[in-house]
Amino acid sequence: MDEIDRRILNALQIDASQTNAELALAVHVSAPTCLRRVKQLTESGLIQRQVAIIAPEKVGPSLTAIVEISLDNQAAERMSEFEAHVADESAVLQCYRVAPGPDFVLIVQVNDMPAYHALAHRLFTAHRNVRNVKAYFSTSRSKFETRILL
Repeated sequence: MDEIDRRILNALQIDASQTNAELALAVHVSAPTCLRRVKQLTESGLIQRQVAIIAPEKVGPSLTAIVEISLDNQAAERMSEFEAHVADESAVLQCYRVAPGPDFVLIVQVNDMPAYHALAHRLFTAHRNVRNVKAYFSTSRSKFETRILL
């Protein structure tokens, strides 16, 4: 990855909806060069996907929970089993293995507290290897960024 790739990635992280011509102009390369580079960055896996970021307050009620999970058994296969268990749940937006402290931290988005309780029962209470769950509920989001500094 060189400086041109960094400029392209930074520009796309700010606005991925721009046309190739606009992107090329912004990063000071020709349109064919820009198109080729974006294709290479995508094929190499550096660009995983392009998405629209939705303003949660505009789509209705929502509850964000930051959930700490500790497992009884931390063997590698048990950790992977738990990751697979939560990966299929659309309300789980992010899942991190962490250390020290709990084994996992999840970022969860649901409509309301009853929806959170249903999710907690489905994912945590009913799972035989979950030892402890500690949830924090967001009262305000003052910053949200998806950009990785390059």
